[in-house]
Amino acid sequence: MNLASDNIAPAHEAVLEALAAANRGPARPYGHDDVNARVEAALRDVFEHDVAAFLVATGTAANALSLAQMVPPWGAAIGHAEAHVMHDECGAPEFFTNGAKMVGAPGLDGRLTPQSLSALLARDFWTPPTHVTPAALTLSQATEAGTVYRPAEIAALAGVARDKGLRVHMDGARFANAVVSTRATPAELTWKAGVEALSFGFTKNGAMAAEAIVLFAPDLVKSLAERRKRGGHTWSKGRFVAAQIEALLAGGLWLELARAANARAAELALGLQARSLSLAFPTEANEVFVWLPSALHEALKAKGATYYVWTSESIAPERRGRDGEVIARLIASFATTADEIAAFLAAVDAAREPRKRASRSPGTPLF
Repeated sequence: MNLASDNIAPAHEAVLEALAAANRGPARPYGHDDVNARVEAALRDVFEHDVAAFLVATGTAANALSLAQMVPPWGAAIGHAEAHVMHDECGAPEFFTNGAKMVGAPGLDGRLTPQSLSALLARDFWTPPTHVTPAALTLSQATEAGTVYRPAEIAALAGVARDKGLRVHMDGARFANAVVSTRATPAELTWKAGVEALSFGFTKNGAMAAEAIVLFAPDLVKSLAERRKRGGHTWSKGRFVAAQIEALLAGGLWLELARAANARAAELALGLQARSLSLAFPTEANEVFVWLPSALHEALKAKGATYYVWTSESIAPERRGRDGEVIARLIASFATTADEIAAFLAAVDAAREPRKRASRSPGTPLF
C-alpha cells in the first residue's frame, strides 16, 4: 500500500526496451544522435509548433535551466506560494539564475489567479535599482495540490504577465496528467495560451530519468546548450535520455499511462468520499489529498500504508479539516493497480471498524 509518490513506480517496459535498443552500437555523443533528432521532430508534432528541445535527466534541472534563460540575477520569478519550484528544488532556480529571487503569491487549491498575480505585481517593492525586477511567471501543471489549469486560466495569467513584461514558464512534471484531465491539446495548454517554455516531465510517467525543456519562443534558445553543459546536465550519451522519451511519445503511450494514473486516483477519491472522508482539494489529476482523523492515520500507518502527511495554506474554507485531522497525500502512478486501491480502501474499513465488545456470560453484571 505505497501511495507516497509516482516516483516510486518502475520504468515502463517500453522504456527499458528502448534503452536496450539504443545500446546497440555507437552513436554521436552530446545529443547529436538520430534518437534526439527524432524526439525533437516528435515534440513538434505533439505541440503543433516549431520547438527547440533540450533533454535532461531531472525535473529540477529542467525548471532551473528554463528559469535561468528568463530571469537575470537581479530579477524575480513569481509562482504560487506552495509550488514545487518554490520549496522542493533545494535552491536550484536561485543557483542557476545566479541569485534571482523566487516570489510566491497566494491562491486557493494551489492555483494562481489573475487577481492574486496582479495584486502582487502592483505592490510597491519592485522599484529599481533597490528592488528585484519581476521577470518570469512560473505555473505548475498539475499543481502541488493536484489541481490543473484550464487553457483559459493559463491565458488569463499569461496575459497579466505579458502586460508587465514577464516571460511565462510552465513546470510540467505532471503535464501528461493535466492534458488527460482537461482534455485540451498540448498546444492549447502551452504556447496557444501564452506559455514560452515548458519543463515536460516523463520521469513520473514511465521514464527512468528523462525530462524535456521545450521552448516555444526562439529567443530563449540562445546559450541554453552552453548553460546546460556548464551546469553539468548535458549527457555525453544523450541517446539514452532521448530513447526514453521517444518510447513514451510513440503511439501516445504517455497519455495512456497518465490516463491510467488519473483513473486510479479518481477511484481512490470516490472510495474515500463514500466512506465519509473529506478531500482537502479537488482530485483533478493523479493526486488525492484526504483528511484523516489522527486515529485512522495511525492505524493505517500501523498496517503498512505509505504516504506523506501534507500541510497547506491554500485550502478553501469549506474543505478545511477538523481539529485532530491530518492531510494524507496519496498519489497513483501508471503502475498502480485497481487491487492496490481496493486494498487501501479495505485497510481504511478495517481500521475504522468499531472494537468488538468483550464477550460476557449471561447474567454477568456490566459493572
